[in-house]
Amino acid sequence: MMKKMSIPTSKASLVLFLCQIISALDVPLDLSQPPTITQQSPKDYIVDPRENIVIQCEAKGKPPPSFSWTRNGTHFDIDKDAQVTMKPNSGTLVVNIMNGGKAEAYEGVYQCTARNERGAAISNNIVIRPSRSPLWTKEKLEPNHVREGDSLVLHCRPPVGLPPPIIFWMDNAFQRLPQSERVSQGLNGDLYFSNVQPEDTREDYICYARFNHTQTIQQKQPISVKVFSTKPVTERQPVLLTPTGSTSTKVELRGNVLLLECIAAGLPTPVIRWIKEGGELPANRTFFENFKKTLKIIDVSEADSGNYKCIARNTLGSVHHVISVTVKAAPYWITAPRNLVLSPGEDGTLICRANGNPKPSISWLANGVPIAIAPEDPSRKVDGDTIIFSQVQERSSAVYQCNASNEYGYLLANAFVNVLAEPPRILTPANKLYQVIADSPALLDCAYFGSPKPEIEWFKGVKGSILRGNEYVFHDNGTLEIPVAQKNSAGTYTCVARNELGKIQNEVQLEIKDPTMIIKQPEYKVIQRYGQVSFECIIKHDSTLLPTVTWLKDNDELPDDERFLVGKDNLTIMNVTDKDDGTYTCIVNTTLDSVSASAVLTVVARPNPPFDLELTGQLERSIDLSWIPGDENNSPIINFVIEYEDALHEPGVWHYQTEVPGTQTTAQLKLSPYVNYSFRVIAVNRIGRSQPSEPSEQYLTKSASPDENPANVQGIGSEPDNLVITWEPLKGFQSNGPGLQYKVSWRQKDVDDEWTSVIVANVSKYIVSGTPTFVPYEVKVQALNDLGYAPEPSEVIGHSGEDLPMVAPGNVQVHVINSTLAKVHWDPVPLKTVRGHLQGYKVYYWKVQSLSRRSRRHIEKKILTFRGNKTFGMLPGLEPYSSYKLNVRVVNGKGEGPASPDKVFNTPEGVPSSPSFLKITNPTLDSLTLEWGSPTHPNGVLTSYTLKFQPINNTHELGPLVEIKIPANESSLILKNLNYSTRYKFYFNAQTSVGSGSQITEEAVTIMDEAGILRPAVGAGKGYSEILFATSPVMHTVRPTFYKVQPLYPRIRNVTTAAAETYANISWEYEGPDHANFYVEYGVAGSKEDWKKEIVNGSRSFFVLKGLTPGTAYKVRVGAEGLSGFRSSEDVFETGPAMASRQVDIATQGWFIGLMCAVALLILILLIVCFIRRNKGGKYPVKEKEDAHADPEIQPMKEDDGTFGEYSDAEDHKPLKKGSRTPSDRTVKKEDSDDSLVDYGEGVNGQFNEDGSFIGQYSGKKEKEPAEGNESSEAPSPVNAMNSFV
Repeated sequence: MMKKMSIPTSKASLVLFLCQIISALDVPLDLSQPPTITQQSPKDYIVDPRENIVIQCEAKGKPPPSFSWTRNGTHFDIDKDAQVTMKPNSGTLVVNIMNGGKAEAYEGVYQCTARNERGAAISNNIVIRPSRSPLWTKEKLEPNHVREGDSLVLHCRPPVGLPPPIIFWMDNAFQRLPQSERVSQGLNGDLYFSNVQPEDTREDYICYARFNHTQTIQQKQPISVKVFSTKPVTERQPVLLTPTGSTSTKVELRGNVLLLECIAAGLPTPVIRWIKEGGELPANRTFFENFKKTLKIIDVSEADSGNYKCIARNTLGSVHHVISVTVKAAPYWITAPRNLVLSPGEDGTLICRANGNPKPSISWLANGVPIAIAPEDPSRKVDGDTIIFSQVQERSSAVYQCNASNEYGYLLANAFVNVLAEPPRILTPANKLYQVIADSPALLDCAYFGSPKPEIEWFKGVKGSILRGNEYVFHDNGTLEIPVAQKNSAGTYTCVARNELGKIQNEVQLEIKDPTMIIKQPEYKVIQRYGQVSFECIIKHDSTLLPTVTWLKDNDELPDDERFLVGKDNLTIMNVTDKDDGTYTCIVNTTLDSVSASAVLTVVARPNPPFDLELTGQLERSIDLSWIPGDENNSPIINFVIEYEDALHEPGVWHYQTEVPGTQTTAQLKLSPYVNYSFRVIAVNRIGRSQPSEPSEQYLTKSASPDENPANVQGIGSEPDNLVITWEPLKGFQSNGPGLQYKVSWRQKDVDDEWTSVIVANVSKYIVSGTPTFVPYEVKVQALNDLGYAPEPSEVIGHSGEDLPMVAPGNVQVHVINSTLAKVHWDPVPLKTVRGHLQGYKVYYWKVQSLSRRSRRHIEKKILTFRGNKTFGMLPGLEPYSSYKLNVRVVNGKGEGPASPDKVFNTPEGVPSSPSFLKITNPTLDSLTLEWGSPTHPNGVLTSYTLKFQPINNTHELGPLVEIKIPANESSLILKNLNYSTRYKFYFNAQTSVGSGSQITEEAVTIMDEAGILRPAVGAGKGYSEILFATSPVMHTVRPTFYKVQPLYPRIRNVTTAAAETYANISWEYEGPDHANFYVEYGVAGSKEDWKKEIVNGSRSFFVLKGLTPGTAYKVRVGAEGLSGFRSSEDVFETGPAMASRQVDIATQGWFIGLMCAVALLILILLIVCFIRRNKGGKYPVKEKEDAHADPEIQPMKEDDGTFGEYSDAEDHKPLKKGSRTPSDRTVKKEDSDDSLVDYGEGVNGQFNEDGSFIGQYSGKKEKEPAEGNESSEAPSPVNAMNSFV
């Protein structure tokens, strides 16, 4: 079974490093080896005094090691302390504090030793100290009385704890006190005020100390601060509160965090700045905290030593302090000793190199004992930080300790020398499966062990040659690296390990997978606020890998919001808001690789309104306006619109002033006098307009005389003797000052008159009375106010009032163009008689009477207006063959003048309208009755009517067209000798001497033959039969033309039902496309149940519903499949009541028994008669009926020639004449065809069989016709025969 291993390419180097480390350290546990410490407690171990103390010491070795402890340098006998136990198969100690022990009693330095027959390993010195959280000492705190502007330090001085507590300041409500550049907490926990303000007065400045180890918080007594004010407040230059003096020193250890602090007093509050003398602050490791009062440098090294200067500055001066920083170093490893495995007779070395500041000293121990007093080993030689081994033997196995120490700490490392003679072994599992992505490195592991150290070789394939060359990298730990794995790199690889004691091999498998790719990455999107946006992330991957897709926003998880919808290959954000702005990343992970793609979403919206409007540069006619733009919301501002409000004249109404480009934040605005201005600004970007800014302050301009005069001055008389002068008043801001008035002036044009003037208030018109009728005037209006007049106004021409025209047009002439159009002419009236502005002429005309009816009717006058000085006009829409009158009148602005004398004219005849109606009644087998009404508008003298008709078959083909002329005085007609059960289409119109009018159409059907004879299709057989009509008018037949007629819409009509107790026959008529498939839907009337549906086989027009409930009302409708749900209207029928059982058994009644006997005797006699007649070749009544109809479709077909014969006995073979369907006169005698639907009846007792056929004197069936659907296929029974005789 293969073990599968997938190595992401990004982790290849880490895996390689780990493989090397494991190869150097691990010896298989089934081999003898000295102890190795695997787990131990930290050197400085602070414990919770309320919990058990656990001092860890775990080790491995073969044989398993035993453990012992020292405490404060002497042996610690745990068997003598009932509170201390050692875990089984472990060196870990557990001190039972929770059952009476005291942690303070176990303070000290502990060291663990793990020992077996091959050596002893020791742990670090573990210092055990219980944590402490002492209480604050009781003290009486006096209130702090401070003058406003002075500095203040509130001391915390927390109790000394182990470890030191975390300090923070809060009030009585447990709310953190706000801190700022002015007020902040120092590294020592004190609260510093650079200067106090009145709002600093309070009585609950409380310092809290939180001891995390014991999870306790200690509280200092509240400190009271009272700030008193003195006017004026004296400003002060900066003074350092901490550190004091101009210089100080700081020592920090390598790798720690360096914290330097400067807090200054002063008013205004000083600003702190940090520099390093002679160098730069280290990039990427330098941070500023506590409002730049603290300089923080992480992971310091010796290079960070130097002088650091903090500078505190305000407007009055500055102060600085230099901190000299020295970075020391506890020992740190350069080369730590590593386990050494040697075979007998081999050489080796242990190297221990460390550094520090000051330089650490190196000392060696062997099995926990200083090497100087350890047992002699001739194969060992100590040379400073190196131990050299030569010609080792098995007794040379031991554990060596290297100790590197200086004043700031120590390092202790165990490294064993294990002398073994072992053949090679491969530790990597057999048939391990590696999977890598194509074009990435492949690392095939071959972890091994052996002593002496084995040599490693790699082969590919079962019989492959040894791998060499630049395309492979061979690592010391046995790993084979293929730097760029290709598809052809896949296969089986064999690792061979050999030394002088033997060899071993192992096979591993390598699979190469296609890389995962994002073939459609998310794209940059710009979306409006509250819109919807979608990012796509379509991927392609190796079919054997299962990818997972994760979406991030700004390199963090997506918000937990239902608006974010993650699909299979997209991310959709609904109802986008501003906070959705950011970078969205699609990350695709498989077990082998990971790819990602990002796109930025920019949410745009209308800009925020501008703010801080300011007015400057105030002049009489201009002012400067400036503002600060609001947030543009990711869409640049295009322009700013400036509006103004006139609080003096139109308060609350804002007007457009001007607009400036979006890059401009100032504008010089033109002003008008005597306006109380306020301004506001609206920002505009591509999304829309912002809300208006807050209004600016108001600015009232000085008054001045008007700059302009009223506009739209007019002079128009409203009466024949006046002149009304109107104008558009100036707006409030146009008045330029108080006391706005108007000077109105006028004089008659072309007359040497002086101007007449009046001064009126702020109105919009003035009426001049006593003027001549309709004469021109010169008019002007000038504005003025308390400070003077506006410039001289321009003059306009007006007219005094109009009067009605004095004369009528003359010489009126009419020229009739056709039956509905006439042209009228007239002479114009003199302009002096118009007495006003000539607007045109009006023609009044009306119909007097129709010349065909000679009857007068209500007169309805019509009016046509012809604009301007026209002298003719057209009169459309006249009625033909009618008498009209007209007159003409002139029109001015006042009204109409007198009418001209009435002029009479007549219109000629026209074609009539369609007949008012066409009804077709009394259908029989061969005739139809037509009735019609004369045209509503004959438009002349009717000369005749024309009737055209033609048959239509089931496929909507039209037969020959027949035309009949009918006298004009007729109103009805009977058409005879028509085909039975045939649909006809009729076209009917009227004529005058001018021509034919529009036609009216109708359709009708002759009734069905009572014997059930099927009607022939139109065009069936060899042609159309001759059709005779018993009508007197002359008629002729139009040559037939055959073509397909598609109905305008399908139609199912005349749905009829005939119901019995448990079934009902449904029949209908259909017009529409061919080959319709019908269905019948039915249900109980008035019920809310769904309709039941039955499919009708074929294209039949009847169906039998079975299984109905007696005495129940049903609803039914018929539909056609595939016609967009087309159905007929609903019909309702009721089944017959169930036959009630009689209380008396009828079979026991004597009269019934006698009647049955008589019926049986009569049937016997009839059967005998029939038998005798049949033997003589005679015919029985049904046979006679069949002969009379002689329908070829119900005659038995002869087998020899396919012709139809008549019914007879076996000896009667006399054929009928071919084609003799009806008598030669093509009529059917009434006595031969007296059956009808009425005879068969309808309703409950309707005479229908369940197969839809009639029960009558005829019960024969078509021969050789297969039964379909619900039709009966049984032969005629004696019951049917009996029915035919009854």
